[in-house]
Amino acid sequence: MRVITGSARGRKLKTPEGMDIRPTTDNVKESLFNILQFDIEGRRVLDLFAGTGQLGIECLSRGAREVVFIDHSRDAVKIIRENLKTCGFAAPVLQQDALSYLNGCGSFDLILVDPPYDAELYEPVLEKINSIDILSDGGIILCEARRERALPELRAPYGKRREYCYGRVKLALYSKESV
Repeated sequence: MRVITGSARGRKLKTPEGMDIRPTTDNVKESLFNILQFDIEGRRVLDLFAGTGQLGIECLSRGAREVVFIDHSRDAVKIIRENLKTCGFAAPVLQQDALSYLNGCGSFDLILVDPPYDAELYEPVLEKINSIDILSDGGIILCEARRERALPELRAPYGKRREYCYGRVKLALYSKESV
């Protein structure tokens, strides 16, 4: 697993032993960043369920102003910190429950939501983001899930804009309309 492009291009990232963390595959990661390519530079990014940190690190490599990494696993937090160090980046890495973190976290321009596929966290997290309104105007939520999983619609000014399917994986793009 490597950083695709930007200032840390080609840096090899540490991956976990076992299957407690499911890193995004290279094909899906490349597609995800093709979707987001003009929405990263200078932005504040939240990487929820960060796992190895590869998505947030890719954002930093592509010029994100700040990335906050959240994962409840001690092992994941350790891997994220090691991967940040390997790439020469500094960023907040918090071992915390995603839903708890969302209370009082400030606003973000881009939120990456990639929970464990079977954890039943998609609806509660997306609904909480929607209800406490932490996405900046024109901001984006990108959610990765199994292809067959139905992801919720959100209340205005949030809306699901498009879904992309890559093999067994679905990426859902939500945005917040400027009011």
